[in-house]
Parts: sequence; structure tokens; C-alpha cells
Amino acid sequence: MEYMTGPAAPTQGNILCCQCGVPIPPNPANMCVGCLRAQVDITEGIPKQGTLHFCRQCERYLQPPGTWIQCTLESRELLALCLKKIKASLSKVRLIDAGFIWTEPHSKRLKLKLTVQKEVINGAVLQQVFVVEYIVQSQMCEDCHRIEAKDFWKAVVQVRQKTLHKKTFYYLEQLILKHRLHQNTLRIKEIHDGLDFYYSSKQQAQKMVDFLQCTVPSRSKSSQRLISHDIHSNVYNYKSTFSVEIVPICKDNVVCLSPKLAQSLGNMSQICVCVRVTSTIHLIDPCTLQIAEVDGNTYWRHPFNSLFHPKQLEEFIIMDINRVQEKRKGAGAGARSNKHTLAEAWVRKTSELDTDRQYFCCTHLGHILNPGDLVLGFDLVNCNLNDEFANKMNPHNIPDVVLIKKSYDRSKRQRRRNWKLKELERDKEGTDTDDERQYQDFLEDLEEDEAIRKNVNIYRNADIPVESDTDDDGPPRISLAEMLEDLHISQDATGGEGANMMT
Repeated sequence: MEYMTGPAAPTQGNILCCQCGVPIPPNPANMCVGCLRAQVDITEGIPKQGTLHFCRQCERYLQPPGTWIQCTLESRELLALCLKKIKASLSKVRLIDAGFIWTEPHSKRLKLKLTVQKEVINGAVLQQVFVVEYIVQSQMCEDCHRIEAKDFWKAVVQVRQKTLHKKTFYYLEQLILKHRLHQNTLRIKEIHDGLDFYYSSKQQAQKMVDFLQCTVPSRSKSSQRLISHDIHSNVYNYKSTFSVEIVPICKDNVVCLSPKLAQSLGNMSQICVCVRVTSTIHLIDPCTLQIAEVDGNTYWRHPFNSLFHPKQLEEFIIMDINRVQEKRKGAGAGARSNKHTLAEAWVRKTSELDTDRQYFCCTHLGHILNPGDLVLGFDLVNCNLNDEFANKMNPHNIPDVVLIKKSYDRSKRQRRRNWKLKELERDKEGTDTDDERQYQDFLEDLEEDEAIRKNVNIYRNADIPVESDTDDDGPPRISLAEMLEDLHISQDATGGEGANMMT
């Protein structure tokens, strides 16, 4: 005996397809999917093939009419570019899904899988999946075409500094790399006293000039030369030249200020040491630790020169040194450095160890110097100062020796240097041993000055083994925390095999 526990659940009845007679669930068209697709193709009018133009030099795709954009394989940007090619045809259907079908990166083929919907007979909604194939054709963009021409340029920025040392240019090179201002240059040419940057437009050159004026104390002037003129359309073609002159003062220079400038800076001594050059010239008085900053405008109104060439640095040995309290500030005196310690020292030249001659001096390096240390400095008492301001000074106000920096074993520093810097790709006239020595001086300045190091991208050198950073007796070193990993990602011309897939 069977027991009914409730009413029977209703079941949906099937109907026969009006074309082939197959039982199907009811739908507004009364036809099965196969017959409906046989009569209606909702992808009709949508192109199944297309073309993309790709520049192999800069790895960019053409976005009509004349824009070139950077896209990696199977990225959102490339997907949007492909869909824009058939945007007009897709207006009659509803796009549900779009994605890439994987193809070999070197095949020059991109396949796009699209899912669309459209309302067909009697309100029935039909969904269909189809593939659009794009052929990637090579075409050189205008920018790369001008670069390949080599001699084509619309503007040039000539950066000059009338010094014999290139420390400022090495620092400037790292700033340009960090802010990626070298990407729009057609060519970079290095000459004996500066760099030339060539650009395809005046606007890009002006951007570089603005960057230089904000980065280093400098002044600039511009000129232009008429190349061609169309009298019918009144179109002029010019070549522009921007001349940028950087102040001729480098780090570790000893300078003599004019009496008027020294007074305006807080009555500091006329003989000062340049501790660094950033957007301003940072000066320190080694006898009082008084510091001051001179910007480009102030320098050109009250110019001063370096008293010595870097090759004139002499090596001294510390015979005795005493830290002293800061001297009492005079009227109108400016700020004093908190990173330096004032000291009085007796020194002797290493070239005069067979004599008893010693020199007395005040120094701002009391925090790092001890008896027996070697230090580099300039001898003012045994030289002829060919400077208009120094010649007018009272000889009692001119120190006998000015100490600049502590001396370390250079070869040992090079062996232990486990970091490196990147360089600009530029045309060089030729390098010599003096350029290598100046570059090593710049690397040592980075190790000794944290303020300059903050503006530079430093990369870890995997070829040098990592040693402990806690070495108090050795020269200053850069910690691993300040280094970046130098990543090398190999990519194919169309974006690379390792590009992220669109999900």
C-alpha cells in the first residue's frame, strides 16, 4: 500500500522545435539553439581579423590616429586597444566577456576570445562565443625614426661647468637616472667640460632646463636658429639651443668669499670649505663651524672661485688634536653645524716627516680625527693665492692649513665596495685615468655623506660578498638597507613571455 505524503511537484513540459522537431524547453522563438544559430548569426558584421602596428625599437603599439602607447602582452591596456579596433561593430551587440587566448610571443599573432549577447526572434536572447585574430605588423614610430636618423634634433641643452673635476656631473647623472629624464633624449654627448642633451622638441628641452635649475645652482640662456620657413602657411622651423652653466664650485673646494657676501651670511670667515653641492652651495667655516647656503642667484651676484685644484691636496698626519668648545658667537652670527666637531690640531706633512716642521690649524673634522690619522688638506702658508679677495685679506686671518677629509686606503675600499651605480648611455670623446680617479672620488663621497646618498639610487653588487656593516675602524660604508636590488627582466619585443595574463 502506498501513502501520499503531499501534492506531486509540477514538471515543466517540453515542446518540439519548429524546425527539426527535437524536444526542447519552451522559448520565445520555439526553436532549438542549433536551428536558431543556423538562421541568425549575431556576430555578423564583426570583423574576425585585424591588424596592430608595433614599433620594435621602443616596444610601443599604435593607437590611431597617431598615439603610441606602451603595453605588455595580455595586459588590460592591450585588451582595450584591441577592442577599440572593433568598437563600432560591437555597438549592435552586448559584450559579456573578453580575454586573450595564449599564443607564442614571437608568432606576431594575438587572439581575442569574445562572448556577446543579442536579442533575436520574438525577444529570445542568444549568446555566442567567437575569436578575433590580430596580426602584429612592425612599423617604426616617428620618435624612433628621428633617433635612427642620428642628426635630427629640434633642441639641445648644453650643460657646462668650468671646473677640472666632474663630481657635480656624476651627481647630476644619478639624479637624471633616478627621475628618468633621459628617456626622451635622442642622444647624449659627453665633452671635456660638460654634457649635451639632444631632443626632438623644444618642450622636452625646456623640461630638462627647469629640472637642472631646481637641482643644481646654475643659470641658463637660450637662442634659436631658423632652419626653414613656409611663406604660404607661415610655418617656421627652428633649432633651439639652451645653455646651462653650473657654478664652478665642487665638494671639498676651499673658497674665499667677498667681504660683502661673508657679512651677509652671518659675519662668517671669508675662507670656507664647500661640504656639498645640491640645489645650493653648502659652506662651513672650519674655525667656528658656522654654516651657510648660497643659491645660484646669490652666487652670480657675488661670484667667488676655488682657491685650489683637487690635485693640490696634500697628505698630513695628525700629531696632536684637542676637541674644543664652540667659540662664542659674534654679533649677527648664523647657524652652526651639529654634525661636525670643532678641534685644534697639530699636523705634519707626510712628505716632510724627516723635518720637525709642524702646522697648527682649526678643523671641523674633530669627530673623526685622532692622533696618527692621515688626512688630506691644502697648504695655504706655502702657496701663492691668486685670488682677488684672498690677496686683500689680512694675513693673520688666513689659516696655515685647511683640512678637508680623512684619508683611507683606496684599493681596500674598492675591494670591499659591494654596491654599484647605473650610468647614462652617452657618446664619449674618450676616458683617461684622471676620469677614473674622479669617479672613485665621487663614490667615496657617497659613502661619507648621507645627505647626498639620499638622492641617488644605489644597487647591490652581487659579485662582491656581503660583509658585516659594523666595522668601526674602517672607512665609511653604505649599509645594505640603503641598496636596491638590480632586477634584470628579459622581455620579448612584444612585451615578454613573463607578462601577466589578463583575468
